[in-house]
Amino acid sequence: MVNWSPSLQTAVSDLEVEYSEEPGMLYYIKYRVAGGSRDDFMTIATTRPETLFGDVAIAVNPEDQRYSKYIGRQAIVPMTYGRHVPIIADRYVDKEFGTGVLKISPGHDHNDYLLARKLGLPILNVMNKDGTLNEVAGLYSGMDRFEARKKLWLELEETGLAVKKEPHTSRIPRSQRGGEVIEPLVSKQWFVTMEPLAEKALHAVQKGQLTIIPDRFEKIYNHWLSNIKDWCISRQLWWGHRIPVWYIVGKDCEEDYIVARSSEEALGKAREKYGYDVEIYQDPDVLDTWFSSALWPFSTLGWPDLSADDYKRFYPTTVLETGHDILFFWVARMVMMGIEFTGTVPFSHVYMHGLIKDSQGRKMSKTLGNVIDPVDTIKEYGSDALRFTLSLGTAGQDLNLSMERLSSNKAFTNKLWNAGKFVLQNLPSPSDVSAWETISAHKFVSEESLLKLPLPECWVVSKLHQLIDVVSSSYDKFFFNDVARETYDFFWGDFADWYIEASKARLYQSEGNSDASVAQAVLLYVFENILKMLHPFMPFVTEALWQALPHRKEALIVSPWPETTLPRNMNSIKKFENLQALIRAIRNARAEYSVAPGKRISASIVASLDVLQYISAEKQVLALLCRLDLQNVDFVDSCPGDEKHLVHLVADEGLEAYLPLADMIDISAEVQRLAKRLSKMQLEYDALVARLSSPKFVEKAPEEVIRGVRDKAAEAEEKITLTKSRLAFLQSTVPVAK
Repeated sequence: MVNWSPSLQTAVSDLEVEYSEEPGMLYYIKYRVAGGSRDDFMTIATTRPETLFGDVAIAVNPEDQRYSKYIGRQAIVPMTYGRHVPIIADRYVDKEFGTGVLKISPGHDHNDYLLARKLGLPILNVMNKDGTLNEVAGLYSGMDRFEARKKLWLELEETGLAVKKEPHTSRIPRSQRGGEVIEPLVSKQWFVTMEPLAEKALHAVQKGQLTIIPDRFEKIYNHWLSNIKDWCISRQLWWGHRIPVWYIVGKDCEEDYIVARSSEEALGKAREKYGYDVEIYQDPDVLDTWFSSALWPFSTLGWPDLSADDYKRFYPTTVLETGHDILFFWVARMVMMGIEFTGTVPFSHVYMHGLIKDSQGRKMSKTLGNVIDPVDTIKEYGSDALRFTLSLGTAGQDLNLSMERLSSNKAFTNKLWNAGKFVLQNLPSPSDVSAWETISAHKFVSEESLLKLPLPECWVVSKLHQLIDVVSSSYDKFFFNDVARETYDFFWGDFADWYIEASKARLYQSEGNSDASVAQAVLLYVFENILKMLHPFMPFVTEALWQALPHRKEALIVSPWPETTLPRNMNSIKKFENLQALIRAIRNARAEYSVAPGKRISASIVASLDVLQYISAEKQVLALLCRLDLQNVDFVDSCPGDEKHLVHLVADEGLEAYLPLADMIDISAEVQRLAKRLSKMQLEYDALVARLSSPKFVEKAPEEVIRGVRDKAAEAEEKITLTKSRLAFLQSTVPVAK
């Protein structure tokens, strides 16, 4: 028995049948017991009454007392002019489903087919290959299967054999290709016995010869191969590899056939057996596409010539990357065929990627109008942005692709490009041999060279060396999304946002050339390693930037991978994190007090002597990134004056800052502004409280509305408290007219 597609006029494999829960009807039909009275009948529930013409038996459970008296007798199949079928007992019948009586139609149901073979019952087919009923259906011959169902039920009602019909949800088999309802049909086809092949493929995973990533798919792979069925490989299609079978004209096809590699070989074999004048013809069917695809890893490399150069060089390969939806269709079958025909697993690793869905998690389809064309996407966002967006997906997990993700990663591509422009603009001219010799003299592969660097440079190089190890390990483990995320975070969060900004203190404000030279060397070293790590994801922009860097001797794609286990200084990382915390605290204070971006303010940094030593060494970086007045930045070990006139910031344990309030705002104007704001906030809060205090509102309003008002009131109360606190602080610093 095969899955038959009436529209495509071909058999389809089990894997190409998709089942969906669909509403339908359950029909209850009377089957009279032959030789009995009018009260002797059995009611059968079925979702497909049109198949009753193919009934060969009626079955009940032997323990079902309702029908035990009928076992061994005959039932009359309705609308068949009195055709009798035996009433049998079998434990396969579910007493609780429907009426507990099963009609066995082995020509049109997989389970009935297996049951009929077990019990030795005949197979009766009532369906043509175009989905119409055949001559076995009598007056219904030539009718479409679904039209026949409607007409048959009307006539059953007229004859009194229809009991009732009721709504029922069924698992409907539909063709993956065309979407039509699949018809189980008995048909002569070519099959492959799968158990011996599956056993070897299972052992390949068990012995570690094949690794599936992520490993949760190994369970699915093992389950499918452990429960595999024989594979119908013949298809009634126009396109494909022909079945390599030839028949003898005038002979029985089932008994006399020849398997050969070509028609010439087949004719030679036929002449040896049947004489020189024999005539042959090839089976018109073609192989299942997936059978042909299963041979791909070695058939494309010169096989069966095992001495072919391509075969010896490329088979077996290392990694197969494909979607998780074709783990059975293709991957498992390639493994089975590879082992069977070459004795070797065709690849050692299988990386399963997820499927690309729309932003709402729906499968893309023309019907929904949600298909994202990759060509159009590349035109708008660039291929690098698209590639990087897809790389952020987790292995084996479907990715919801949205324009917001693409826009974000287009911005990342632009950020990378702009960082490259910054690095290039701040490097010496390629013709400045002396300057380039100085830059080239800076090496960062030893602990000693690392410790000689200023704090920001030592920090960023140490973070880079950490990243190289993490990224290299993730690449080895196929954790590509971790590689993308870690590199993204380092480039944007550490290199672009912090080190590039800090380097400007060296490049733009350095009085000597040595600090600028160190910054140039570090910028170049870090940036070129970022390009190497991002290159597999973003090949075009990284290659373009690499080629633009001076003195490139080879293309990025063939350049060596960054060295691993390079030195890093954890103490410098901690020190720079303290500096970052201080900068963030001062920036937040400026934002809180709405200080104009261009205005420079004074600051006093308070800390222990050892902390002050490394913080003060980066005075220019601190002043640049916080917009401080370089001449009025002090480093002290205690509070510099009256705290009432200062904004006190705690950056970290043992590291504080004091900012003169008068430097940042007009205190009197700010007091007036906050007082007005507080009055308005109080009115809004009082209105919310009044609503919550109203019995009518609480009784009649929906719970979610009441909850929303409570949340707004709580938020307003918190804002009022903060504003009062800030107002009180400002009022304590200057006299306010009443």
